[in-house]
This record gives sequence, C-alpha cells and structure tokens, in this order.
Amino acid sequence: MNTLIEVQDLSKTFTLHQQNAVVLNVLRGLSFSVRGGECLVLHGHSGAGKSTLLRTLYGNYLPAGGSIRVLHQGDWLELVGAVPRDVLHVRQQTLGYVSQFLRVIPRVAALDVVMEPALARGWNRADAKARAELLLSRLNIPQRLWQLAPGTFSGGEQQRVNIARGFMVRWPVMLLDEPTASLDDSNRQVVLELINEAKNAGAAVIGIFHDRLAREAVSDRLLDMTPLETIAEELLEC
Repeated sequence: MNTLIEVQDLSKTFTLHQQNAVVLNVLRGLSFSVRGGECLVLHGHSGAGKSTLLRTLYGNYLPAGGSIRVLHQGDWLELVGAVPRDVLHVRQQTLGYVSQFLRVIPRVAALDVVMEPALARGWNRADAKARAELLLSRLNIPQRLWQLAPGTFSGGEQQRVNIARGFMVRWPVMLLDEPTASLDDSNRQVVLELINEAKNAGAAVIGIFHDRLAREAVSDRLLDMTPLETIAEELLEC
C-alpha cells in the first residue's frame, strides 16, 4: 500500500524555565514513514519520547524542526507550520488519536461522546448511533451506562469509551498511546481486533504498546527511540 505519513529530521525540545532554562532535546533527527495497512510500534524505555512523538505528530506540541507530511484527501500536506484550519480538518478526516485519557464535556452521555467523530463527518444520527452501540457492546460497556456521563465511570470503563470513540470512524492514519494499558485479557483482545481491522481497512498505525503480547499481535515494524547517548552509555558499561 501507499505511504500515508512521512516524518523527516523531526526534533522537539522543552525548556525548563524554572530550572535555569535548561533545554531538553527529547526528539532529535527522527525520520520514518508508514504505509497503509502497517503498524509501526514506538519502542524504548520510559522517558524516551514516545508519547511526545505522538503528541507532536498530532499537533499538540510544536516541533523545534523537521517535517511531518500526511496524505490528506489525496494531497500531501505539511503539518509543521500548517494553519489551524488545515490542522483541524486533518484531525477531523485523516488523523485519529487515541490517548491514554478520556477528556469530555461534563454531563454528556457516553453514547454521544462515542458518536461525535461520526456526526462531525456528517453521518446521520441513526447510523452513528448503531456504530457507537456496536463498539460499546464489543468493549463490554453495559447498556445501562450508555446514557450516563463517562466522568462517573471507573478508569477502565473510561478507557474503553475512549477507545470506542477512537475507532468510531475510519482514519487513514491512527496514533495509539497505550490503548491496551490496564485492560483485562478479554477487552485487550477486543482492542487488538479493532487495531487489526483498521489495518486491514488500510490505516497506517503508529502506536505505543508496553505489553509485549499486544505489541507482537499488531506490530509490523519497531522504531527504536532509545537516545543515542543512552546506547553509548550501555555499550560502555558492557
């Protein structure tokens, strides 16, 4: 399949203003591409910058340099420096992101939270409702909770609502930040099935999976994000 996202020489820094303006180079010279139907798993220890990379790809963080190009409705779009209108349109149509946390408007029912991406694309409410109900059922969210605000749910239930929302519509590119974390075996298996269904439908997936079995179930390639200085230190210690 065709390449759907390309990253070239991407860097990201953070300045710690309360610690003498120390600059942290979190991402440096990162380059990769991902094709449709492929899952690239970000690999590295805690603090290697995996979640930072996903947030930078999605536009939550501004990169210090480099390029992020995504195939958006048939044309390549450079996201670094893109105007907000274009970024929002990409987030609506092309780039899906499942974070570790559910952030919703208070008092909005779980069913409406899950349906929102489809309604934003112009689906009729009946079709969106049917798809949302199917996903909530597959992810074992009891029907009695569907009309309640997910802010009242347990952490695991909120995570599954978040996953249902993330897989509500087809995304050409999907960013997944620990989607199987803290799930039991049954629900973990459902999430892995949803990921593989998205891949089979042509999605390019970039994900973080600390669970080895989950990683092996969906991964096509690994991107090693261990910092170069850490590799050097480990070699010196051997």
